Amino acid sequence: MRQPSSQPSSQPTGRQTSRASNRAFRLALKQAHLVALAMVALVAGCGEGQKPPPVPSAEAKLQLRPVSFQLVPGWSQDNQSEALVAFMRSCERLLPQPPDRPIGGDVPGTVGDFREPCLAARTVPQDPVAARRFFETYFAPYLATANGDATGLFTGYYEPILKGCLRPRTGCSVPLYRRPADLVEVDLGQFRESLKGQRVAGRVEGSKLVPYADRGAIDGGALLGRGLEIAFVEDGTEAFFLHVQGSGRIQLDDGRVLRVGYSGQNGFEYTSIGRELVRRGELTLDQASMQSIQTWVRRNPAKAAELFAANRSYVFFEPREGEGPLGTQGAPLTPGRSLAVDRRFVPLGLPLWVDLEFAGSPYQPGPADRIQRLMVAQDTGGAIKGAVRGDFFWGAGPQAGAFAGRMKSRGAYFLLLPRTLAQRVASLS
Repeated sequence: MRQPSSQPSSQPTGRQTSRASNRAFRLALKQAHLVALAMVALVAGCGEGQKPPPVPSAEAKLQLRPVSFQLVPGWSQDNQSEALVAFMRSCERLLPQPPDRPIGGDVPGTVGDFREPCLAARTVPQDPVAARRFFETYFAPYLATANGDATGLFTGYYEPILKGCLRPRTGCSVPLYRRPADLVEVDLGQFRESLKGQRVAGRVEGSKLVPYADRGAIDGGALLGRGLEIAFVEDGTEAFFLHVQGSGRIQLDDGRVLRVGYSGQNGFEYTSIGRELVRRGELTLDQASMQSIQTWVRRNPAKAAELFAANRSYVFFEPREGEGPLGTQGAPLTPGRSLAVDRRFVPLGLPLWVDLEFAGSPYQPGPADRIQRLMVAQDTGGAIKGAVRGDFFWGAGPQAGAFAGRMKSRGAYFLLLPRTLAQRVASLS
């Protein structure tokens, strides 16, 4: 049985530990890339001179490599008690479930693997040292790779605050719709094992499921007169980005605040309008960000509707109460500690350590050009696809939006597996 790790008393501290860990981590990444390149060369050599087709990142297999906490870059510099709060919110969703229920993803775990750490978390003082010791005792870190590649893309999202009203008026007429009753979602994995994790949505017409109205049709009035309006907002561009974020707050003209959250989607794949502008030659790939897109739209208002319609995906909302927006897991999101992941690979509720490129990060201590901290997988997103792929939740308001809008970072993460699950993974490798 592998024993919980402990920190040797002679272990160096401060920047010495951080630098040593960073060097070790960079070496591990280099080795992972070399392994991947060697595998590609081997396959190519067996195929009569033909190179194998590239594997899309969303199709890659999650592979886990055990490491020690001493090799997790920046581990000793973080305040893990903040992540403990987020983890306990996930535990509230996990503990009521049957212990034999699979947690999903590419990890062969069950809800029962979380029972001991979730119960122990309740007794941990809100102290950074105690929280760090808790995670070291009940979890084991694994470097995540996608077919041997440990680096992936990390973006950011936030909870926008919009100005709005409950009744339409001049200057406040862009509707936010609740989920229509005739919208049907289908989990294809229930019908065919090869389609596990895939979903479609539409409406029933006769005896067939047909596509639902897309964004262009809905913006053109396809849902008018059905009484689906929750509220109206003043700015169509901000409404579009509310759809992208999936939740937000509406500052009503009577002084109240209405919080809305995701309740459904029309079934079309998400299309990035930033990439659409790049395709059209309006922006370069380096320029594309939420802020640059908003600037382009405000300079070209006559082209806004046609650009937005390029993203046929449309999100429906519902009023929400309580603290923070809810992630897919159903737990309130914690700014700077909640991460959206691709649940086909990473189970929701799992703690993970991120090491990301991000100059000017508000999160310190640590290297000035990186974010290194413990987070919890609590959400998903239409554009979050891949074994090493994350969306960093920044919080609410303009400052959070500024950070989220410019985040297109390369980085890696380490999954923290409950010890019982880690033993099972080790036996399978």
